[in-house]
Amino acid sequence: MLVDAPIPLPRRARESHKGDFGRVLVVAGSRGMAGAAVLAGTAALRGGAGLVRIAVPRSIAAIVATGHPCYMTADFAEDDHGRLGAAALDELRPHLDWCSVVVLGPGLGQSDALGALVSAVVTGCDRPLVLDADSLNLLAAGRLERLAGRAAPTVLTPHPGEFARLTGEPAPVGEHRRMEAAQAFLGKTVAATPCVLVLKGAGTIVADANRMYINRTGNPGMATGGTGDVLAGLLGALLGQGLDAFEAAALAVHVHGLAGDRAAERLGEASLLATDVLEELPAALRDRVAASG
Repeated sequence: MLVDAPIPLPRRARESHKGDFGRVLVVAGSRGMAGAAVLAGTAALRGGAGLVRIAVPRSIAAIVATGHPCYMTADFAEDDHGRLGAAALDELRPHLDWCSVVVLGPGLGQSDALGALVSAVVTGCDRPLVLDADSLNLLAAGRLERLAGRAAPTVLTPHPGEFARLTGEPAPVGEHRRMEAAQAFLGKTVAATPCVLVLKGAGTIVADANRMYINRTGNPGMATGGTGDVLAGLLGALLGQGLDAFEAAALAVHVHGLAGDRAAERLGEASLLATDVLEELPAALRDRVAASG
């Protein structure tokens, strides 16, 4: 079924408190990629999460902590290259119990230890999970079957190159085959688990086993580093507020693109930065809440 538009975010009750809007754990960052963690964590805040905690390698924890005063940070063991190390998994487990949703992947890098960590989170975490960036690349390296046993919702957010690696295609799927390829992936590769695919690009496709939404917001100025981190954090926040995974993903890509359009109108496309998209998220999301009447 093709969905015309995402549902709006429900209005908040006057008696609400931060515990009502989710605890988002963002597992992200590595040496040289602290910004990915900052962008994803800040987007989760701007997306309405009640609490946000960012799990990062020890050497970048201070950098990430200064990125915004409203999220928490937790530092973990790292390898010689400043990526989360083998000991980080045991350190991470209590934080997985604390959260209501996990965003995994922005700026992580790739290593055998990270492959084991991603596999363990995918198979052992019973929370909704957003898999982005390097977590997708690590799953594509012979670990995709780990998704099969998950009961909690899983949202995968590949760009065309990452999707090609997930599917084993020799090259990114052409524009004319994106809908067909998304349906095939969900119907065969991850059919046994409640997955939502967010296939990014012009006209981002959001699909689950029964529904599909084609996004019409966004512009070429958003083709710049960090915008995917913003989307991942925003999506985690919406999941944490209790939205159905498909509905959260459709709303996230719509609002993310709308924020990009607002930024482009103000600044032009050529100079657009991920931080500009981030700055426009509140107004873009406000419009979608206001539409709920």
